[in-house]
Amino acid sequence: MARSARWLSALLLSGVLSLGLTAIPLAAPDHQSPSGKVASGHGEQAPQATVPPHPLPPMVTTEHTLQLPNRTLHFKAEAGAIRLSNAKTGEPLADVSFVAFLRDGANAANRPITFAFNGGPGAGSAWLDLGAIGPWRLPLIGAGRAPSANPATVPNADTWLDFTDLVFIDPPGTGYSRILSKDSGVEKQFYSVKGDIDTLAVVVRKWLVEHRRLASPKYILGESYGGFRAPKLAFRLEDHEGIGISGLVMLSPVLNFGWFDDDNNPLTYVTRLPSYTAAARHLTGLDPRKQLADVEAYASGPYVVDLLRGERDKAALDRMSEMVAKFTGIDSALVRRLGGRIDISTFARDRSQDRSKGRVASLYDALMTGFDPFPYAARSEYSDPVLDALKVPLASAMANITATKLDWFVDARYEILNEEINKEWKWGARRPAEAMTDLRRILALDPHLHVLVAHGVTDTVTPYFASKILIDQIPQMGDLGRLKLAVYGGGHMFYALDQSRAALRSDAQQVIESR
Repeated sequence: MARSARWLSALLLSGVLSLGLTAIPLAAPDHQSPSGKVASGHGEQAPQATVPPHPLPPMVTTEHTLQLPNRTLHFKAEAGAIRLSNAKTGEPLADVSFVAFLRDGANAANRPITFAFNGGPGAGSAWLDLGAIGPWRLPLIGAGRAPSANPATVPNADTWLDFTDLVFIDPPGTGYSRILSKDSGVEKQFYSVKGDIDTLAVVVRKWLVEHRRLASPKYILGESYGGFRAPKLAFRLEDHEGIGISGLVMLSPVLNFGWFDDDNNPLTYVTRLPSYTAAARHLTGLDPRKQLADVEAYASGPYVVDLLRGERDKAALDRMSEMVAKFTGIDSALVRRLGGRIDISTFARDRSQDRSKGRVASLYDALMTGFDPFPYAARSEYSDPVLDALKVPLASAMANITATKLDWFVDARYEILNEEINKEWKWGARRPAEAMTDLRRILALDPHLHVLVAHGVTDTVTPYFASKILIDQIPQMGDLGRLKLAVYGGGHMFYALDQSRAALRSDAQQVIESR
C-alpha cells in the first residue's frame, strides 16, 4: 500500500547483489507444547527476550483443522524467521519473519507454493494474509472498517490453501521483522528498490532450501508495491538464485511509477479518469468495465489528444472541461479552473459535492467516504477512510493470531504500515522506478509463465487503466492468455468485498493450475 503523497565487499553495504547474505536456521527439534500443538523450540528453557533489538524467537509449528461450509482443511502453520547474516564475518544483519500455511497430506514435490508480499514500501503481510487468502479472515467492511473494530477473525472460505501452500513474508522493518545490525548502511540497503529485491530473493531461496521445497511449483503474489516487486523478484530469483517461478499474481500493482507521480505527464490524468467515472456511477460487481467503454474510449482518444495540445489551446480546454465534468460529476466551473486535469486529492474532496457535506472519499476506494476533519481548508490533512481505518484492526488481529493460534509470541508491535520506511526509501539512480522491463523479460524467457494483474475499479491510487495501457504495450509472446488483466468491484483492497475476493480466488487458481 503506497501512500500517494510519499511514493511515491564483505558487507551488505557493498551489495546484497553479491549474495553476501547467509541464513541461520532458527528451528530446533520438535516437542509437544503444553497446548498440545506441535511446536519447535527449546522446551524447558526460559523464554528468550524478543523485545527489539533482540533476535526473533525460534520457529514454532502448530497443527490446525479449518471447518468451512463445504469442506474441511487440515494444515500446519509455521511462524518464524530467516536470519540474514554477513557471509564473510557472520555478523547478524536482520531477522525476516514469515508465517507459512502448509496443507497436510500433499506431495511436497508437486504441491504449488505461493510467496506473498505486501507493499508500501513498509506494509506488513497481514493485509493479504487476513484480508484475502489466509485460512482466517478479518472482515474489512461495515463495522470492521474502523480503528475500534473488534479484531476477531473468521474462517476464510476463500483461502487459497486448497490449491497452494502459502508463505507470507514481512520485509525488514515490517511485521515483526527487524534489522539487527547497528550499521546504518545496512538499513539503507534494505530500504531501497534494489536492496529490497536482492534481500527477498535470498529469503525465498533460503526458505525453499530449509524446507526442501525446491522441486515445488513456485508462485509470487504481490499487492501494490508488492505487485511492483513481483516481476523484479521473479527475474532476480531466476537470474541469480537458480529458482524458477511458474507464475505471478499482482494485485493493484504499480508497473511504472512515471505514470503515477508526475504532474507533467498527461497520462496520469488519462489513467485515472475511468476510475473517477466508476465512482461517479457507483459501479461495483464482477465486471464493472462493461459500463465504462465510453470513458475508456474517450480517455484513450480525444482526451489524450486534447491534453497533448496543451494548456494554451482554449478550445481543447473547453472540450476537456465539459467531458471530464460529465464523466466525474464534479462541478464544471472547478474542472474548467483545473484545465480538465483532476488530481486524486481534488476528486476525493469534491466528487458528488462531498466537500459541502463535510466528507472526503478514500484515495484507495473512491466509493468509500469518511468525515473530513478540516472541510473548509484549502488543503486538508486527513486520515484515509479506508487505509488508515483498517490498520489498527489488522495489526491487532495479526498480533493476536501469532501469539494465540500460532504460539509464536513476540514482545513487539506488529508493523502493519511503517511510514518511516516509506519516507526513507531509496529509489535508485534510474527514475522513475518501473517493473515493465522485468515483466517483459520473464515472459519472454519462459513460455510457460502465467501472470494475472488484478485491480479494483474504484481505486484511484493505482488505477486499473494504467495497467491496461501498459499491458497493451507488451508484445504477444505465445498465448495471449498468459498475461491477463482482471478488474473487479472495489478499490485498492478490493478483496474486502465478498464477490471480488471469491472472483480473485477463482482467477488465481486458474493461474496456479495452468502449469
